[in-house]
Amino acid sequence: MSSTRVSHHVRAPRSVVYRLLLDPDALARWRVPDGMRGHVHEFEAREGGFFRVSLTYDVPDGSGKSAPSTDTYHGHFRALVPDEQVVEVLEFESDDPGLTGTMTMTTTLTDADGGTEVAIVHDGLPAGVAPADNEAGTRMALANLARLAESDGSRR
Repeated sequence: MSSTRVSHHVRAPRSVVYRLLLDPDALARWRVPDGMRGHVHEFEAREGGFFRVSLTYDVPDGSGKSAPSTDTYHGHFRALVPDEQVVEVLEFESDDPGLTGTMTMTTTLTDADGGTEVAIVHDGLPAGVAPADNEAGTRMALANLARLAESDGSRR
């Protein structure tokens, strides 16, 4: 089991970013690497609340963790600190022993240079998830989050 840490500067206030972290419609749009689309099956944004999300490759290639072209994960919110931190405990839905086990994803928001520094730490990555791949996907997702948070429509 390994850990990764990725951060990104977002030119929007922490309150806007935090709201997008807990909005299932927004999550389906931003928490996806390039070449994938998201679908939120369940999402209860409260401490102890449950979520289930699928990420599906735009081009079917058989590389999904849960199905031939899909990665599905589920979990719960361990902690929610408004405008500061979201801690999620999650696991992939997979029969592959290299992808089983829970991991913790901690998203921390801090004020930085007229906006928000968003840091995501994944602790306990399953052995079958390459840290470099996890970092790359997280960078893409954070770039999506920044675009969404910085758009005029997200601030209303």
